[in-house]
Formats: sequence, structure tokens, C-alpha cells
Amino acid sequence: METALDLHDEPFEVDVRDSRTVFDGRVWDVREDRFLYNDHELIRHYVDHTGAVAVVAIDDQERVLLIQQYRHPIRMRDWEIPAGLLDIEGEDPLDTAKRELAEEVDLAAEHWEKLARMAPTPGGSDEIIHIYLATGLSAAPEVFARDGEEADIRIAWVPIEEAVTAVLGGRVANGAMMLGVLLAAEKLRRQASASE
Repeated sequence: METALDLHDEPFEVDVRDSRTVFDGRVWDVREDRFLYNDHELIRHYVDHTGAVAVVAIDDQERVLLIQQYRHPIRMRDWEIPAGLLDIEGEDPLDTAKRELAEEVDLAAEHWEKLARMAPTPGGSDEIIHIYLATGLSAAPEVFARDGEEADIRIAWVPIEEAVTAVLGGRVANGAMMLGVLLAAEKLRRQASASE
């Protein structure tokens, strides 16, 4: 009989012999690392990413705020949750989440809770996305101008169960949105069960 597994990711250090930027991009770079692993020298290239945040904003009717915007690498207008880069030196991820919610959809939240940290492509990028739940929503004190792909963002308030159905039905593909919606829905389900 198997014993219970203490399931968690574990930090692991390797002997990095060399690390250098091989492509210096506008938003993120590509890095090449040469390191020892199991007595073999390996070379890996990966996106050196600033990291990001994503916000599951839920109103009092248990509707989740979804945004749709054009994403050039996948040539789609995909459904997402508000999100943004950790591109201000030293800014705490929660403060970034608050800023992004205001900048993208003109909202503020009274209550914040961290739902997860996610590594969307750990074999090709060091990006970590911090996903937050925001409730007690109100209008942000400042309205922001938007340009580029954000200029024509479509906003929709969707019942959380409909968003879950879209995720489970394979109709949406944005990883942070999918994980955030599923985690928030499970949290709401557990809260309802506990109060019965």
C-alpha cells in the first residue's frame, strides 16, 4: 500500500557554469544557461521573464470579470482575466495585481486573496504568474487610457459556473484564466458547503 505523498514543488540548485543573454527583447529576453546535472553538462535556452500577475475579480452575484483581447502570438482574441507584468522594480505582486485591475478594467477591490502561483511553461520560461482573487469590487478612483491591444478590450461579467463550463468544454485556452476560474469556483463551492 502506498503512503500519502507530501505533494509540493521542491527547490533544486544545480552548478550553473555560465548564464548569458542571447537575445535582448523589448519585453523579455532569451537566456542561455550551461550547467551540470547528474554529472552531465547541459545547455538550455529559455525566456527570461519578469513574471506576472492575474486577477479573478468576482462580484456579489458570483460573476467573474472576463476580458477579451487580441494576442498576436496565438492570432486570437482570447478570453482572459485582468493580468499584467511584474515590470516595476521591487513592486510586490499584490500591488501589481491592484494596479493591473485598475489599469485594465477601472476597478478596485476591498478584499484580496492569493489563489496560486503558476509556472505556465517551466520547460521554456522562468515566468511565474501570481493569481489573486479580488472581491468587494468598486470603481477605481482613476480611469486609465488604453492603447495597442488593450484599446479594444471587450469586458464581460460571466456567472462563474458558465466560465467553468467554458473551461471544461475546451472553448477557452488562456492558462491563467482557466486555473483562476477553476480555483475560484472551487473556493466558492467549499465556502457554500461549509455554511450548510
